[in-house]
Amino acid sequence: MTKPTILTIEDDPAIRRGVVDALKFSGYHVLQAGNALDGRELALNESYDLLLLDIVLPDGSGLDILNDVRERRPTKPVILLTARGSESDRVAGLRYGADDYVVKPFSMQELLARVSAVMRRVPPEPESNTPRLIEGFGTLNLATGEFVNEAGAKTEFSMRELQVIEYLMSHADRPVTRDELLRSVWGIETRGVTTRTVDMHMARIREKLGDDSANSQLIVTVRGRGYMWRLAVAQPESGPS
Repeated sequence: MTKPTILTIEDDPAIRRGVVDALKFSGYHVLQAGNALDGRELALNESYDLLLLDIVLPDGSGLDILNDVRERRPTKPVILLTARGSESDRVAGLRYGADDYVVKPFSMQELLARVSAVMRRVPPEPESNTPRLIEGFGTLNLATGEFVNEAGAKTEFSMRELQVIEYLMSHADRPVTRDELLRSVWGIETRGVTTRTVDMHMARIREKLGDDSANSQLIVTVRGRGYMWRLAVAQPESGPS
């Protein structure tokens, strides 16, 4: 079985060495970079299974790399390494599409646990790249994250957005609470955690699908209960012949 590959972009040599050693000891193959220039090149062009990304780099921002990765490789899982512990920085990372974050200083046990948790949440590659028809909206390729609407316009979903969609699809026609999504998709306990993250992801998903948030037909908001993926989407009535 091929070892999973972790790309680590961290400018502090001591932290990077500790992370690399811990990952190798745990059975991972590791790629590494100590600056934004080299890190971006690896992140966009090399083959790897998960990215560990420092936010503050000597020659750029990790968030800029994250944004580039989300545009080019939308399903690639990313964990941010940051010394910034404020809520605004954590929210910014999640808004850019990070799957998790670890605040420095952190223990290697904590980091390895988060890597393992995110890797477990990565959806398996579908056996076929055949796009799934979403009647009335378009087709979604769960392998690549590419969505083509009925007018032929293309857009891409991030890994987290795909996970949310797949979870809602697998529990179609029943309300899924925000807390359930946080536990099952993000893999985090909900005590003391804002559900705003779920709402922001849902807004982006609806926008990409073309499901008008003011009058949603596909992902319905069930007041006081959560969100529901509707299997039978109401179609506009045809006029008299």
